[in-house]
Amino acid sequence: MRVPISTLAFVVAAGAVAAQTPALPAGPYTYRVVGLFSKEREADLRAAFAELPEFKLTKVDFDDAEVTVEFAPAKLFPNQKAERVTDLVNDRLRQASGHTFGVKLRRTVPREKLQQVVIPAAGLDCKACCLAAYEIVAGIDGVEQATASFKEERVTALIDPSRTNRTKLEEALTKRGVKVGDKK
Repeated sequence: MRVPISTLAFVVAAGAVAAQTPALPAGPYTYRVVGLFSKEREADLRAAFAELPEFKLTKVDFDDAEVTVEFAPAKLFPNQKAERVTDLVNDRLRQASGHTFGVKLRRTVPREKLQQVVIPAAGLDCKACCLAAYEIVAGIDGVEQATASFKEERVTALIDPSRTNRTKLEEALTKRGVKVGDKK
């Protein structure tokens, strides 16, 4: 269940933030997951949240790369501005997951306006290689969601085609030493 936007002290879906919030309400919050987020790593994601007893993971949505968690922001992060809460949640999850998962505000571009790009990539044979490929692609302006899979040897991205394209992603990967194209 998603928290209605009207009940939030900041608008997550639009990325807007409030200047100061006296107390953010407890409840479920939905975030975009970043890092090595894929179905094959769900157990790792759940294990990372298990290390954070102050957060209850209630939903994992692979299609939209989102998680819903329940926590009490005012209790966990007293006297913090609303715009800092996402960063603080991100910091905790990154630490618990060995820096392979994190969270951001939900994407602002509707899914129907995004284009999926799947790039075969040879040599993604470990989590570190996948994380490096993910970080290359995720850092490109216009990439709204990205994953890298060593099992499937591919990088997948949802892009805003008005801001980037497949060629830019492939060039960035190639420049950093990732072999793109046919597997092996």
